[in-house]
Formats: sequence, C-alpha cells, structure tokens
Amino acid sequence: MAVPKGKISKARRDKRRNSHWKLSLPGMAKCPKCGEMKLAHRMCKACGYYNGREVKSVKEA
Repeated sequence: MAVPKGKISKARRDKRRNSHWKLSLPGMAKCPKCGEMKLAHRMCKACGYYNGREVKSVKEA
C-alpha cells in the first residue's frame, strides 16, 4: 500500500490546491467583415455577421 513519505505542510497543500482557479483567456478572432475582435465561432456583435452571412441585423448608432 502507498504511504506518504512525510507530512505536507498546510502552505504546500494549499498552494497545490489553489493552482487551478485561474481562468483562461477566451479565443478571440478578428471579424473578416468589420475587423472588430469577436469570440471565435460566434456571431460578431458589431456587424451581426457569422460565417460570411448576416445572421442578425444590427442597428447603426
């Protein structure tokens, strides 16, 4: 049976457990229509285009 070789301090244990909380950056891509940054595989919020066609009409402000 596996037995721990020595006691692991609370600081070392907590440091190991705390290393997974960071969020990764979302995949951003440049919109080919308007050039604004958008989330990958999603419609552009600025122009309403996705995959070369208009998905949603966006009001011009």
